[in-house]
Amino acid sequence: MRHIISLLMENEAGALSRVSGLFSARGYNIESLSVAPTEDPSLSRMTIVTSGSDDVIEQIIKQLNKLIEVIKVIDLNDGEHIEREMMLVKVKAGEAEREEAKRMADIFRGRIIDVSDQSYTIELTGTVAKLDAFLAAIDRNWILETVRTGASGIGRGARMLRI
Repeated sequence: MRHIISLLMENEAGALSRVSGLFSARGYNIESLSVAPTEDPSLSRMTIVTSGSDDVIEQIIKQLNKLIEVIKVIDLNDGEHIEREMMLVKVKAGEAEREEAKRMADIFRGRIIDVSDQSYTIELTGTVAKLDAFLAAIDRNWILETVRTGASGIGRGARMLRI
């Protein structure tokens, strides 16, 4: 099962390496990883998307809690949460493709953020399923390049990852 693990950690050199090393040393796969400073510049929030049984995820969380730099860990799948991912897609946009590319961007609530003679760059934000649906809906031959951030998530309501 897919899980989103979110953690607060000290914002210092080598901390990311130790977390990713924990995963590789135990043979766990990281599907996506995002890290950025929080409202407190001494802390970073890391969001890791991984897959595994409940026992595997429990083991991962226990191992993460043992790392000195890690302050707090939660599995967002344990409660209600909001998840989003951002994707940039560069598509062919010659005379023949322009209108259809604009229409597809509008349908999926994307924004065209760059225009050239032969291409559009479209920005989309949403769930993994929404972004996958966009890629499935657009002509595969039009796609020139795709960049995805990986999922970020936050608990709903009063559920927070704070010290």
